[in-house]
Amino acid sequence: MPIYEYYCKNCDGIFEERRPVSEASEPMPCPVCYKDAPRIMPTSFAAFTFRDGYPRRIPDDGKYYHFGQKVSKPLTRGRPNEHPEVNKPKPKPKLSKGELAEIREMRELAKRGELTDLYGNYVKPSEVRKMYEAGRILKKGTPKYGLPPEGPSS
Repeated sequence: MPIYEYYCKNCDGIFEERRPVSEASEPMPCPVCYKDAPRIMPTSFAAFTFRDGYPRRIPDDGKYYHFGQKVSKPLTRGRPNEHPEVNKPKPKPKLSKGELAEIREMRELAKRGELTDLYGNYVKPSEVRKMYEAGRILKKGTPKYGLPPEGPSS
């Protein structure tokens, strides 16, 4: 049975009742003062429908909700509570031109054997970028420990 709203002029109140469709237009007695109250149009209306087993608002924009965030596809497989559109891994920040130039200079120093880490170990040219991105301290100087520089020495 549908729910209908009624308005009582005597006590100035709105109330809801479940009634059969055939009796919807007839007045209903007020639950407070027991006087007849006529039916009114609903004061609030929340239309929704179901699509793919999920409740959808009308008009439907074709999006789904995952923990309060809109996503384009429902979660079909994967880990529970982790949606690939919501829990995206953050991309690595791109290095600026100045940082790339600094890494090139450090590689040249490493090829000549003049680049060391904080402990005085020789740094290979292939490891310069990885160490730079990790925030490990590289400095110019002759190595105390480590392997000799790659390639012929001049």
